[in-house]
Amino acid sequence: MMTNKQGQPPFENENGIHTAFDENMTYGEYLQLDQVLGAQKRLSGHHDEMLFIIIHQVSELWMKLILHEIQSSIAAIEADDLSTAQKCLSRVTKTQSQIIQAWDVLSTLTPSEYIEFRPFLGQASGFQSYQYRMIEFALGYKTPHVLKIYQKDADLKEELLKSYAAKSLYDVSIHCLQRNGLTIDETILCRDVEDTYEYNESVKEAWKSVYLNNEKYWELYELAEKLVDIEDSFQQWRFRHMKTVERIIGFKKGTGGSSGVGYLKKVIDQQFFPELWMIRTEL
Repeated sequence: MMTNKQGQPPFENENGIHTAFDENMTYGEYLQLDQVLGAQKRLSGHHDEMLFIIIHQVSELWMKLILHEIQSSIAAIEADDLSTAQKCLSRVTKTQSQIIQAWDVLSTLTPSEYIEFRPFLGQASGFQSYQYRMIEFALGYKTPHVLKIYQKDADLKEELLKSYAAKSLYDVSIHCLQRNGLTIDETILCRDVEDTYEYNESVKEAWKSVYLNNEKYWELYELAEKLVDIEDSFQQWRFRHMKTVERIIGFKKGTGGSSGVGYLKKVIDQQFFPELWMIRTEL
């Protein structure tokens, strides 16, 4: 038992610590830990399935926070409150770093260990993560065919359709450029936000002006860098995902039916904010 210099346990000197909770809420009750910690149901009983479940559950919790912050940043940008948006987006990037590091923990799972419980997953796959899809939608990558995966749950499908039909983080950022006097093509300002965003020359020139006149457009300049941070981290996450999958299952098909590593390699090259990367060559 740890004691202080007087030989007493530190707890005994803390007279103000609450110990009676018959009528008060506890830490565990506030966090609903009975539900959170009771949600790890191994189907195989294999020791390493616990690791697999926890990594994915923790990642989904972090994704919930990412969505919360992105949605708040979208509302802030629409209200021209760029300082609040930047704070939210900085938190997104910090959260992304936690998800990236989670792959290091999962990579301790070896191929021989994974094959012991992989059959119990059936067709369940991270490919079906609806929060991941909502993050893609919020960043401007809209793929209607993935919505078919969620036909089973009508409420979830409705939530996804709302996310799909909403303006993305980049859409509202581009409109913010226009409100600050930068020229944006009308076709972009009036574009169908249910389509995946594609490169536009006027948007590139607007961002280029922001970077070349960063003192004049300081808040937009800071916003641009926050967007680059998010995409950079997202691509790092995708790369670590791909390498972890390759390390554990090689080039087998994914449980959800995708080509596995082959599919993950393709999405690494997808860009959300193409103009912000293009101008780096031109500046």
